[in-house]
Amino acid sequence: MSTIPETHRAAAPASVACAVVTVSDTRTLENDTGGGTVVSLLEAAGHRVMGREIVRDEPDLIRNVISRYSGRSDVDAILLTGGTGLSSRDQTFETVTSLFTKRIDGYGELFRLLSFQEIGAAAMLSRAVGGLIGAKIVLTMPGSPAAVRLAMEKLILPELGHLRREATR
Repeated sequence: MSTIPETHRAAAPASVACAVVTVSDTRTLENDTGGGTVVSLLEAAGHRVMGREIVRDEPDLIRNVISRYSGRSDVDAILLTGGTGLSSRDQTFETVTSLFTKRIDGYGELFRLLSFQEIGAAAMLSRAVGGLIGAKIVLTMPGSPAAVRLAMEKLILPELGHLRREATR
């Protein structure tokens, strides 16, 4: 007998169209290992990368890039890396959450739990968050390649198709 999540996953799309955005004042496409990791893992899992860019950690710039991608009919999910910490320059959390029409609280909660298991109490400093803008999935993660790999492998890739299915129902 299958469970409801298994049934929903079975009916979910196998490939999701994603935009990858790195929030950073210092990264370039050449040295953006976090964003590169997101792209590599998405493509290896059969998902499509419809755009990739780097944006400075400025609320108006972050808001504009998210609005642009959320307005595209060929993008289902926007995955952001970077800007989720506590420093004065980290503004991803405030900017992204102000745009959500629905929050996915479990994403950030689970990310911090998994992160705690790897790095201990410092996991509380992460403000990774997820939500929807209309039917578009928006998930943020820290910029470090280890944190990106954790979020992608343990949370995002196993549920991305399922998230897409539920967001469009």
